[in-house]
Amino acid sequence: MNISKKFNLIKTLMAIVIALFLTIVIIFCISEQPLDAIKYFLLGPVMKFKRLANVIEMMMPLLFTGLSVSLICRTGIFNLASESSFFIGGSVAAILAIKLQLPGMLLPIACILFGGLAGMACMYIPVKIRQKFGSSEIVSSLMLNYLIFYLCSFLIRSFVKNPDSGELRSLDFPENAMLFKLIPTTRVHAGLLIAIVFVIVFWLYLFKSRWGYKMRISGSSPKFALYSGIGVSTSVVIAHLLAGLACGVGGACEMLGMYSAFKWTIVPGPGYGWDGIIVATLARNNPALVPVGAFFLAYMRVGADIMTRLTDVQNEIVSIIQGVVIILIVAQSFLGSMERKAIYKEATANAGKGGE
Repeated sequence: MNISKKFNLIKTLMAIVIALFLTIVIIFCISEQPLDAIKYFLLGPVMKFKRLANVIEMMMPLLFTGLSVSLICRTGIFNLASESSFFIGGSVAAILAIKLQLPGMLLPIACILFGGLAGMACMYIPVKIRQKFGSSEIVSSLMLNYLIFYLCSFLIRSFVKNPDSGELRSLDFPENAMLFKLIPTTRVHAGLLIAIVFVIVFWLYLFKSRWGYKMRISGSSPKFALYSGIGVSTSVVIAHLLAGLACGVGGACEMLGMYSAFKWTIVPGPGYGWDGIIVATLARNNPALVPVGAFFLAYMRVGADIMTRLTDVQNEIVSIIQGVVIILIVAQSFLGSMERKAIYKEATANAGKGGE
């Protein structure tokens, strides 16, 4: 492991430890039963099997969006359409699950496939606008999130809305459209297997294929890539299409695995796209580490919910952890002097060996 990777790991672990320490201090300051609150927060998810299953359930959509964001960040273009891609994937899957008449497993396969294609199309829009007009992909993708939310809400209300419901809710999905459960008595579904496949494929693409190499060079040094004959625009587009595919498939799997009908009513969507940014940051944009980041975030949230139900501490404490961890991880000066000294020391040692 080189020095940069070693310090990235140390920085991430220290950021988590510091955030947890500050959280414990806050709990002691505000709670009348701090020891119980800390116990349920840190150990609650593993005290019962059902709670651990809840962690895995919450982790599954984070895997898809975390993978998507980790790939996007490697391109150097900060496309924030993972939220809308996830939302449209789930919406398309919900509509097709009700409207299509397909037997057996063909129905969920078709729904997931078209959900993935919808996610790809959605993720491609800000990139195309940037390449065509030179506009900021950050602004266009943020606006796209709202546009897609209201478009999908309109489609649900127009074609598959449950007339007996006073809220945005579709008709119930047919039984064969639902993804099968991997663990009985829980909601852990087959989407977990699909997510694992995406983790493997994305890691192989990013680090073991020439297309992934071209994409990484295009993102880190576009001018060098251009002078080397690499099609920068093509590499970026392919990466964003794959990221959109992951989000769209993730949205479809979440919809057909966790719900019996379309029920997303939060503006602008369930928020998994934004959570993917946190997961990708924790994973250092490495697909192989995305499951670790997703599990950590899901574990903290389930632990906070358990703590809220059983003690006097509110679960907003997780937001403090998220904020501190992200600030410390992205802070260039955090452990920066130690890293520079280690690099200088190694370079000096190598230079001495070369001169012998």
